[in-house]
Amino acid sequence: MPLIGFGAWKVPNATCADTIYNAIKAGYRLIDGAEDYGNEKECGEGVRRAIADGIIKREEIFITSKLWNTFHQKDHAVELAKRSLADWGLEYFDLFLIHFPIAQKYVDPAERYPPGLLTDVEKGIIEFENVPIAETWAALESLVDAGLVKNIGISNFNAGLVRDLLTVARIRPSVLQIEHHPYLTQSALVDYIQAQGIAITGYSTFGPQSFLEMGQERAQNTPLVLQHETVNAIATAHGRSPAQVILRWATQRNIAVIPKSNNVDRLKQNLDSASFDLTEEELKQISALNINLRFNDPNDWPGKIPIF
Repeated sequence: MPLIGFGAWKVPNATCADTIYNAIKAGYRLIDGAEDYGNEKECGEGVRRAIADGIIKREEIFITSKLWNTFHQKDHAVELAKRSLADWGLEYFDLFLIHFPIAQKYVDPAERYPPGLLTDVEKGIIEFENVPIAETWAALESLVDAGLVKNIGISNFNAGLVRDLLTVARIRPSVLQIEHHPYLTQSALVDYIQAQGIAITGYSTFGPQSFLEMGQERAQNTPLVLQHETVNAIATAHGRSPAQVILRWATQRNIAVIPKSNNVDRLKQNLDSASFDLTEEELKQISALNINLRFNDPNDWPGKIPIF
């Protein structure tokens, strides 16, 4: 899995195929998607166009998708993974993740797809189901057995959940994807996961930047990472952009990143962020910005408290 990829979260459907195509043309070889993003057909169109134009071969690009919360039951998980593959127009995924360690009430795709966060839109709530992670993981393992998925992994899991999963996993998770930025370094989790030989992908690497367009109050009240004086001083010292510095802070610590951009020049800048090194002191200075501030927090989700 490449250390620098392109994230499809919030890429508009109208421009998604062209955006993915341009990212691949710019040199990206990791595309990170998900059922919940609602743009998998368009992502697949961009990938297939790049293959048809001879820019890449299928085996030269790493495609990630994720199982949404409403499909955790084993039969639903397998069914929806196959639907995702059909939407992408692919025979296999390189990586398939459990998006959240949270099982929500099933929503029939014929009724609404992707179902979104709310299982009851009229009431504005999330409803939960009692589906153990072990059942969902077994479904993902069966996808590997069937050749539909090369690797399986998890997203938004904490260390305790990972430890529990490892006690039942026949196939160990290859990747953990987490929110990771200078305001939320999750250093203890990172150390544990890497010690287990599991790769880490960080999302929202620029912190509040990803959540401003969603109107999140917490993001609006938080200084932007890219404008922080520490980050800008380091960027000036290296003759690089603040974004390149933050991306390198992650990748130099062997954490993959999946930024997105619609700007071709910025696409190339992000991809070029691994062409220089930060000093150990600079890495420590950026990590010291940590305030344990999480923007993608299930504690904020509206819903019924699950009774187990």
